[in-house]
Amino acid sequence: MMHDLGLVGGTFDRLHAGHRALIERGLSECTSLEIWLTSDSIAQAKDPRCESWSVRGQNILDFLEDSSNRVSLHVLEDSDGPAPWHQSATAILCTPETRAACDRINSERNQNGLPNLAIVVVPHLNAHDGYPISSSRIRSGEISTEGESWLPSGLGDFDFLMTKEVELNLKDPFGRLIEGPEENPEFAMRLVLEEIFGKLGPIIAVGDVTVKTLQDLGNPADIALIDERTKRELWAEAADIDNSNYDIILECQNPAGLLSKSLFECCKDAVDSWMNQDKSTIIRVDGEEDLAPLLLHPLAPLGAVVLYGQPGKGVVIRYTGFDSKNRCRDLLSAMIQE
Repeated sequence: MMHDLGLVGGTFDRLHAGHRALIERGLSECTSLEIWLTSDSIAQAKDPRCESWSVRGQNILDFLEDSSNRVSLHVLEDSDGPAPWHQSATAILCTPETRAACDRINSERNQNGLPNLAIVVVPHLNAHDGYPISSSRIRSGEISTEGESWLPSGLGDFDFLMTKEVELNLKDPFGRLIEGPEENPEFAMRLVLEEIFGKLGPIIAVGDVTVKTLQDLGNPADIALIDERTKRELWAEAADIDNSNYDIILECQNPAGLLSKSLFECCKDAVDSWMNQDKSTIIRVDGEEDLAPLLLHPLAPLGAVVLYGQPGKGVVIRYTGFDSKNRCRDLLSAMIQE
């Protein structure tokens, strides 16, 4: 039996496979749906990385396409929205952990002289690792909106060796160049710091000059990678990089043209330490750290800032997002596992 009008509430940030399954179930059981999206103030209080109401709403409309005439979007300003007093609603959709809230809403409806809403419980969809797909996991950089890993299989178990194809793809800067004179790296870095002021981070710096310049400006990176070289030559000023700026010091080996198991584990530990304990890390690499951004973007949360120097030109800045994660996953998949 089709219900006349179903209610759905939630943040619906980074519209994912689980959200789509919930909406599709609603459309299969209800003639029409009201989708109540949490307001920007509530969403931002939950996580400042949440998209705006207008973006979240537009993503739903884009997904619905021809079914959009059966759905209306509304602003949700509290936990229950209109459900306790809605006169024409006949059903409410939820996931298993919010079933109790729907029972409470029906109790309130009874007190208001209204009939129960039919409760349609829609199970979660699981990601590749067997745990539910969620917006929080997507924002933290763990999974894609389809529940896939951003890391190709084998990372952590094998070394990944550069190929000609990958090398060609890395010829151009992986990000946006902020120009500045080589003899004064602070010039470009000040422009970077102005741009990223107030961003959630983490700020990830790859390369001794980049790490030291941030240090000299009084803004040490949250995650730093150094190899005591610049332009692949030993750099005397690397000795001035102060380990005491960081909560954790890690060391690994990573030969040129390679992404080693050791480097991967250090990058993963550094990102986890920042995410879970708000601790900063410096990774001292015996070898080269040039290719580390290929690991860092897939590991990092959305909105992370990855910086590295472009000799003679300035600083390259790249924000971690779906585009950078996809590109890095593709490049890593094109490398040879050893």
